Amino acid sequence: MENNATTIEMLFERAENYTKTTVELAKLHAVDKTADVMSSLISRLAVSLVFAMFAFLVNIGLSIWIGELVGKLYYGFFIVSSFYLLVAIILYIFKDEWIKMPISNFMIVKMLKKN
Repeated sequence: MENNATTIEMLFERAENYTKTTVELAKLHAVDKTADVMSSLISRLAVSLVFAMFAFLVNIGLSIWIGELVGKLYYGFFIVSSFYLLVAIILYIFKDEWIKMPISNFMIVKMLKKN
C-alpha cells in the first residue's frame, strides 16, 4: 500500500514540476516575442525618424526654390504644403489598405514566427 502512495506522490510531484516548467516556458516565449516585435518596431521608427528629418530639410529647400521660381518665397511654401494636403487626403482615404493592414500583418508574422 505504501508503494502506491509513494507512486502517486511522485506522479503529483512530476505533474507539478511539469506545470511550473510549462508556465515558465510560456512566460519566456511571450517575453521573446514581445522583445522581437518591439525591437523591430523601434528600429523601423529610428530609420523613419532619420528619413523624416531628411524629407523635412529637402522640403524646405524645395519650397524656397519653387518660391524663387514663381517670384514670391511664400508661394513656394503654399505650393509644397498644398501637395502635402493632397497626399494627406489620399492617405486618409486608403489608410486601412496602405497603413493598418501592413502593420497588422507585420506584427502577426513577427508574433507567429517560429525560431
